Amino acid sequence: MSNKTTMTAADYPLASRCPERIRTPTGKPLTEITLENVLAGKIGPQDVRISRETLEYQAQIAEQMHRHAIARNLRRAGELIAIPDGRILEIYNALRPYRSSEQELLAIADELEQQYQATVNADFVREAAEVYRQRDKLRKKED
Repeated sequence: MSNKTTMTAADYPLASRCPERIRTPTGKPLTEITLENVLAGKIGPQDVRISRETLEYQAQIAEQMHRHAIARNLRRAGELIAIPDGRILEIYNALRPYRSSEQELLAIADELEQQYQATVNADFVREAAEVYRQRDKLRKKED
């Protein structure tokens, strides 16, 4: 296995150029994801999900190719892996126009940053709160 810490465009596609670097969220190497292992029950649903580390590798490659928006999106996706699916859906609904107050959105941003170390997503939610405030898209306080 290579000692490189940064991926480059030459490493793409990762699965064929450096499969030894790819691990599942449960730590299994990509090479263990085989039909035989699935049928034997050695590979479960968590093993076929992408890991935060692999998304970071993809983000590094995107940056090397000057695709900065894609790199940001891959990092945002990588951060979301640690957040339970149900909570992601709650946050998604809270981000819809008129669903949340500015304070509620800022509390979500703080939660993302402090509880999940999801700083890219926290910044995104803070930006949404500011844009919604400017465009009058926040939930009105109930009297």
